[in-house]
Amino acid sequence: MEVRFICVGKSKEDYFAKACAEYKKMLSRFCRVCEFELPDAPLQNVKSAAEEAEALKKEGARVLEKLKGFVIVLDIGGKKMDSVAFAHTLERAFAQGGSTVSFVVGSSLGLSEEIKKRADLRLSFSDMTLPHRLFRVVLYEQVFRAFKIINQETYHK
Repeated sequence: MEVRFICVGKSKEDYFAKACAEYKKMLSRFCRVCEFELPDAPLQNVKSAAEEAEALKKEGARVLEKLKGFVIVLDIGGKKMDSVAFAHTLERAFAQGGSTVSFVVGSSLGLSEEIKKRADLRLSFSDMTLPHRLFRVVLYEQVFRAFKIINQETYHK
């Protein structure tokens, strides 16, 4: 099994990178973990709706190159579920995606419509807005929790 984390934008703070690295290490006993940090559009260069659309299109093209298997796009307008339902969804996704699941985290501009349309599942963790770098830690943790649930292993609540 392979889990791909495709993230538009870099996590600059060392402590967030260390937290993600720790979860990647814990996840590695369940699956192969691949992380792709793709460049985002510098916000100071995006001054109009047309420039935003163009930036999203360019970001989307880079994301499409990395997609494989069952694609889960993180989107505030997506479906919400608790951790147990997420674990069952992930288990089914592996069956449907040829043992590969790709998670996509967009930039601060969001995601192109093309990426949203390509998604097999649009998933939302919350109605609240989380910083990109913090959300990545939460995503890694929830994927790890899902594997613990799938394997019927205990994990703190």
